[in-house]
Amino acid sequence: MQALLFLMALLLPSRAGAEEIIGGVESEPHSRPYMAYVNTFRRKGYVAICGGFLITPQFVMTAAHCSGRRMTVTLGAHNVRKRECTQQKIKVEKYILPPNYNVSSKFNDIVLLKLKKQANLTSAVDVVPLPAPSDFAKPGTMCWAAGWGRTGLKKSISRTLREVELRIMGKKACKIFKHYKDSLQICVGSSTKVASVYMGDSGGPLLCAGVAHGIVSSGRGNAKPPAIFTRISPHVPWINRVIEGK
Repeated sequence: MQALLFLMALLLPSRAGAEEIIGGVESEPHSRPYMAYVNTFRRKGYVAICGGFLITPQFVMTAAHCSGRRMTVTLGAHNVRKRECTQQKIKVEKYILPPNYNVSSKFNDIVLLKLKKQANLTSAVDVVPLPAPSDFAKPGTMCWAAGWGRTGLKKSISRTLREVELRIMGKKACKIFKHYKDSLQICVGSSTKVASVYMGDSGGPLLCAGVAHGIVSSGRGNAKPPAIFTRISPHVPWINRVIEGK
C-alpha cells in the first residue's frame, strides 16, 4: 500500500505546483541539459507532472505510468514557472510502451515519447547517453537523481530543478516492497541520510558516471528510502528498435 500511495504521489497535479527532491540541493541552472519537464493532460482539467530526459533530438524517456493521450515536454528549463529564453516546449506526437509493461507490478515502467519536432540542441538542451545492454549498475555505486519533486511530505514547493546524490543498494533493501525484481529494477537510497525522490519526480533519470541507468518508478508512502527505479539496460535493444523505426 505504501508503494501505491507513493506512486500516486509521484504524479503531481500541476495546480498543486512542482515540488522537490528530498535531501538534495538546487541544480546549477542548465547544468543538466537532458532534463525534461513532462505534462500529461488528463480528464477534467487534471494535469500530471513528471520528469523525463532527452535521449535523441526527437525522443524523451520517462516512466510508463506518466503516459497519456495528450502530452507536452519542456526542455531547457530550470525554473518551470518562468518563460526562460532557453526553454523549448514541444508536443508529443505519440508514446511507445514496451510490450511487457506490467501496470500492477510496475515492472518495465518505461516509455518513449516521440516529439512532434526535433529539439534544437543547445548548451541548455542536450541528450544523455544510455548504458549498454550488458551494463548492470551494481550496489554501492553512487549516482545522481534530479527533478522538480518535493523536499518532504509537507514542504513548500520549489519551481527550480533540484538534484540529490543516492547510492544503489542491494536487492535485500527492497524486500519491503511487494514487487521488486533486480534484473528489471534498481533499489536506490542513501544509507547515511534521508535522501530520496518524491512527488513530481516520476520519470526522471538516475545518472551514474554520466550515464542514465534508471528511471524513477515508485517507492514508500512516507518518502523514506529506498525507492525503486526502472533499470534501463535490459530495454536498450527495444529502445534502439523504436528509435530506428523498426
